[in-house]
Amino acid sequence: MYLTQGLHRHVQQRPDEIATVCAGRTRTHAESVDRIARLAAGLQQLGIRDGERAAILSLNSDRYSEFLAATLWAGGVVVPVNIRWSVPEIAESLAEVDARVLVVDDVFAGCTEGIRAGHPWLRHVVHGGDGPTPDGMLAFEQLVETSEPVEDARRGGDQPAGVFYTGGTTGRAKGVLLSHDNLLTSAMGALATDHVTPDRVLLHAAPMFHAAAFSGWVGNGVVGGTQVAIPVFDPVAVLTAVQEHGVTDVLLVPTMIQLVVDHPRVDEFDLTTVRRLMYGASPMSDALLGRTMKVLPNARFLQAYGMTELAPVATLLTADDHQDPRHRRSVGRAAPHAEVRVVGPDDVELPRGEVGEVVVRGGSVMLGYWNRPEETAEALRGGWMHTGDAGRMDDEGYLYLTDRLKDMIISGGENVYSVEVESVLAQHPAVATCAVIGVPDDTWGERVHAVVVPAAGATVTLEELRASCTGRLASYKVPRSMDVVDALPLSPAGKVLKRELREPYWAGQERAVH
Repeated sequence: MYLTQGLHRHVQQRPDEIATVCAGRTRTHAESVDRIARLAAGLQQLGIRDGERAAILSLNSDRYSEFLAATLWAGGVVVPVNIRWSVPEIAESLAEVDARVLVVDDVFAGCTEGIRAGHPWLRHVVHGGDGPTPDGMLAFEQLVETSEPVEDARRGGDQPAGVFYTGGTTGRAKGVLLSHDNLLTSAMGALATDHVTPDRVLLHAAPMFHAAAFSGWVGNGVVGGTQVAIPVFDPVAVLTAVQEHGVTDVLLVPTMIQLVVDHPRVDEFDLTTVRRLMYGASPMSDALLGRTMKVLPNARFLQAYGMTELAPVATLLTADDHQDPRHRRSVGRAAPHAEVRVVGPDDVELPRGEVGEVVVRGGSVMLGYWNRPEETAEALRGGWMHTGDAGRMDDEGYLYLTDRLKDMIISGGENVYSVEVESVLAQHPAVATCAVIGVPDDTWGERVHAVVVPAAGATVTLEELRASCTGRLASYKVPRSMDVVDALPLSPAGKVLKRELREPYWAGQERAVH
């Protein structure tokens, strides 16, 4: 199969039904596919074909959706850029994959000079915003209007479709190479779990560069539903979009869900059209789940656990599972397309109830990390994706996460790798050494917390450390709290014992991962 396959079917079967809605623009499947075929022609003229990479740095929009489809239609590989990264981080990732075309919207147009400085091989920047096209850029709409539609390249199967950046235990982001089959397998496994029909209206409120949101885009492309996009998550914008467009499906992380259902204006909106609420990154508390069920009385709930390397779904907690209090603290059972095990250090499956590493096998497992064969081999050893997450499985196959083997923090649904933050903090002249951990946070699930040993005779404040991170780290990676200590606990080998640092904060918590 190939990711553009559904487009042909939708034009054939429902050409006049709505495909995309954004910023007052509404386009049918016929109109949308015509624009995609024309944009694909324009991208081919810019060199995007036969696996060449095209990137996008933009807030959510209908043009974002068109760019994704057009790049694949042209035969290229999409590179969705994390909008929360700093300019140096963006430039480094684009240079690594040698992206030759970059689409930016009005918000990020000003970043292009810095990106070009770090990635001088970038050939073309396409302006996909609503404002005037800046000098030195090509206009998105002009590419569409001046290009004749081309035939779909129909690249598919195990051919690369996208490079999605995630964090890594080394502290540097890694490019995860996913194929058409990877992405379709994961999306269709999720669709098979809860019957989805073509009248689906999916709201893109979570950022579309995320693998989870991208998977929602893929799934909607399969069934032929409507894609509704708002630029960024905002509780009132979500509520408004649901009411105005009859949204049936929403993908959010629990932090976002809490902000929506607890908003003081929530009772002003008709939310009865919502049939399905999908969430991930962390479980919902029973209290939040109860409030959400009252606000969305017709919604079924689906929790997914996975990672970018799994395109991204591994397990699913179904709507029926949510009705059983025994299962709500789990992340569900293996999705239809996946095998999931808990193994020991020897990669042998452990007896039920014992804690070990979660490993996954199936058609959604990545092709590998971009230009990192050794790390790919290590992650995929024995044919299983080693997630780095610790968990246990009960006798019914429900998976419970207990801790994280990888040194990673999930704050507001974003992955933060402590080594990356530590390397920036350590450059501050008042810092002798430091460690970064995740601690519980009612709003963000976890927050980035720094433990700092000051240099001799020096003092340091949280405000000073945060200021030193500006422009060097994405804002969500900057520490939100800090402890100053005389020394860090070390193992005999000299490794910082982060478990000891975490213990006071996680004491009494049900699990060491939020």
